[in-house]
Formats: sequence, structure tokens, C-alpha cells
Amino acid sequence: MVFGRKNKKVVPFRTAGELDAMAAAGAIVGRALVAVRDAAKPGVSTLELDEVAEQLIRESGAIPSFKGYHGFPGSICSSVNDRVVHGIPSKDEVLTEGDLVSIDCGAILEGWHGDSAWTFGVGNIIEADRLLSEATRLSMEAGIAAMVDGARLTDISHAIELGTYAAQDLHGRQYGIVDGYGGHAIGREMHMDPFLPNEGAPGKGPRLVVGSVLAIEPMLTLGTTETRTLEDDWTVVTTDGTRAAHWEHSVAVTEDGPRILTLRPE
Repeated sequence: MVFGRKNKKVVPFRTAGELDAMAAAGAIVGRALVAVRDAAKPGVSTLELDEVAEQLIRESGAIPSFKGYHGFPGSICSSVNDRVVHGIPSKDEVLTEGDLVSIDCGAILEGWHGDSAWTFGVGNIIEADRLLSEATRLSMEAGIAAMVDGARLTDISHAIELGTYAAQDLHGRQYGIVDGYGGHAIGREMHMDPFLPNEGAPGKGPRLVVGSVLAIEPMLTLGTTETRTLEDDWTVVTTDGTRAAHWEHSVAVTEDGPRILTLRPE
């Protein structure tokens, strides 16, 4: 889920044991995402996908962190096609062949949060949509690689931006970096300071130390960088109707390099 608050001098950090606890929560999120993807077939509603995620999370001994958050009604955000983030699951929204689906999911286990998202196609999707999702994943991975001890917050932002440019060069097309949305610190709260932009100059903001954790979540489009929020006060869509993709992992800085805390089963 995508929110942010003002910066602090150091990105919040955790002990090794606390990171293991966060990884346990993150593993539940990862399993839920895979279960949702497996259930995402033509004719299935996004509300049914929400039920799949909630059941797995609760059966794993965790709590869906999105449900009830500022009044959000779902256990996942299901954002289809031109929806960027925060799509509300609905029985009336039924998937069709070729849809591009972004699922964001969170879980709380013993007080620790996991938060992760990914984008996938329903059945056969067009090449432009496949590449859009790949570009967003590559941008996220570039940000993850920059999660090292001593880095500054906007070093991660800059790495995500450069990852987007590299994907553009690889694919031979332009992508829009969604304006105004980004990642965040995470721990015993889902959304913590600082907010992590998905682009910008390096060398600014709070410093990362061993144990610092950020949710890294680029959002790219096939067109505009601008969005609007629908009347439900949640769902964010592209202003030009082009499709969007969203990838996210919760990631920790360790002495051995970045550690993804929201790993998914193969």
C-alpha cells in the first residue's frame, strides 16, 4: 500500500531477530500473492481474489493489515488495467482474458508488518503490458540493489529512476513514473517515515544503516505520469487511461547486502 510521511535523520532500523520476525510476516504475504495469482482466471471477481488472500493470511495466524486501514474494505488492493494502486476488490469487477492486474497485500504477524505487490496478466496479454510489468520489476530490483549501509534515502530513489531508464533503453519505449506516489519505511506500523520517492537526485534524506527497512514500490505506466482518484476516495487511475504496473518488496539493509523480507514461494 502506498503512503508516506516526513523524513527522519536515519531510516528506522531493526535487530537481526526483528528482521526474522518481519520476514515471517513477509513470507505469508508472499504466499498470499501467489495464491491470488493462481486464482486470477477469466470470470473470477476481484472480491473472490480478496477472499483467497484473507483466508490464507488468517489461516497462517496473521491479520490482513489492509482490512480496515483508514476504512479500506479489502485485504488486498486489486488494481486492474488503468488502475494504478488502491483498487477496492468488488464482486462486480470480473477479470477477463488480457487484463493486467496489480495486487498489493499486507499482513501482520506478532505485531510485525509485511507489505508487497506485483503485477501479472490474466491469460494471454499483449507484449506492451508484459514489458510494462517487467520494466516495473526491473526498476524495483534496481532500488533493492541500492539498499546498502551508508546510503542516503534518495540514493534508492535515484536507483529506481535509473532502473526505469534502463528498462526504457532495453525495451525501446517510454514509461511514465507515476507522480506523487512511492515507498515507505515499515516495521510495527505499515507506513512509517520516511516517504521514498521513485525518482530524484541522489545523496539526500536520512541515512540507511544495518537493519533499516523500506518498502520499495515503483509504479509505471504506458503513458502519463499523472493520476486521479475515483469517487470511492481510494482507487487511483491514470488520467489518460493507459495501463499501469506496480511492484513492491519490503527490504532490509544487512551487513551482507539487501535482504528481501517478502519472498514468494517459487
